[in-house]
Amino acid sequence: MNSILILLGKIILFLSRTFNLGSGSTWPGHVAMEINPRFVRQVLKKNPNLKIVIIAGTNGKTTTSSMLQKILEESNLKVFRNEAGANLLNGMASSIIANTNLTGRLSFDVAIFEVDERNVSLALKEVNPHSVLLLNIFRDQLDRYGEVNQVLKDWRGALSDVDSNTFLFTNGDDPALSFLTQNTKLKTYCFGVNEKLMKKDKVEHDVDFIYCPNCQTKLGYKKISYSHMGKFKCPKCGFTNPKTKAFSTLPHPLLGNYNIYNANAAALVASKSFDISFVKIRKALNGFKPAFGRQEIIKYKGRNIFVLLSKNPAGFNQSIDAIRRLNKKGNILLALNDQIPDGRDVSWIWDVDFENLPKNSKIFISGDRAYDMALRIKYSSMIHDSGFMIHEELKEAVEHLISETNPNKTLFILPTYSAMLETRKILLGRRLL
Repeated sequence: MNSILILLGKIILFLSRTFNLGSGSTWPGHVAMEINPRFVRQVLKKNPNLKIVIIAGTNGKTTTSSMLQKILEESNLKVFRNEAGANLLNGMASSIIANTNLTGRLSFDVAIFEVDERNVSLALKEVNPHSVLLLNIFRDQLDRYGEVNQVLKDWRGALSDVDSNTFLFTNGDDPALSFLTQNTKLKTYCFGVNEKLMKKDKVEHDVDFIYCPNCQTKLGYKKISYSHMGKFKCPKCGFTNPKTKAFSTLPHPLLGNYNIYNANAAALVASKSFDISFVKIRKALNGFKPAFGRQEIIKYKGRNIFVLLSKNPAGFNQSIDAIRRLNKKGNILLALNDQIPDGRDVSWIWDVDFENLPKNSKIFISGDRAYDMALRIKYSSMIHDSGFMIHEELKEAVEHLISETNPNKTLFILPTYSAMLETRKILLGRRLL
């Protein structure tokens, strides 16, 4: 049965790529899982020597997966992953179909699966992971996920059923994830960032987790990296950061503390789960190029277009911070969609600090919910005499943005997920998913 499903999936994959219908990152697996819901479990069971790494978190999954893959491959390990960010079970199944032979044999050492927050428990029922990496937890798609406490509860329950030989890696600067390390049977390691890089002293309004998960008292912070990440301690029960590894001399090729967390997470998994030396990790990250849409630079009509995926308050604020760090004058396009990958509820944009956008940039707005974004920007104190421009069609917005930007100059596009895919299709002439 599974051999037939693999053949069918490979045909769908071939047709998708041949006729430019997408990368085939979901449909082959979707068909296989509809016919055999245990497809992933059964195929992976036939490959007992394959080491599986599960990566979950609200932000940074694709970047961290890409970093880890590069480190492992430069250490002569054969690796595959669900590269296009298709992080549901059908995406996992599709990546298996793309990389297996017709008998279900996977000639690889490692499989890296990035997993949607609400699918962690489902994924852990289908696979026997060698390592689980939890990056962070923020509000994201409230209409679909609910608040972070429910996601955290689901993760805690899912981890309780995982084999005790599994490695668990979590963000030691995230109080929600630090709580998961308590009373666990798993082999646990925590990553973080150097306290010297934490520039904030007080909690800002966009935080998602400021109460002690142990006793519900408001946490105290010595230093804050961003959002609720930082050096914390509960004044009542003493709950505080676990021991963390910060890799202070590791190269960090992407802007922002959030990408330092991603690099440190990948480095910690590589060193502890795969015994890779720091020298090899450092060399691999020195040549790292960003994944699609994640601080990706695309050349288009003589302009440098900086694409920064921005899909929730924490991510959007970090994108704005990255633009400010670059200290380059450039026009900015904000693209807000409300499709299934984005979530229908866009009220979260009111928690984004658009007031921090550069004052000298022209602002363009587009997407399915362009007028919601325009209203938010209208109430932002950063708006000056030039105002902003709205285009309902993203292609028109991109072309206007280009026309208003001189050749060889940099401009910025901050899109939600589906808008990012649409943007790349406009700029590169092909679909990603």
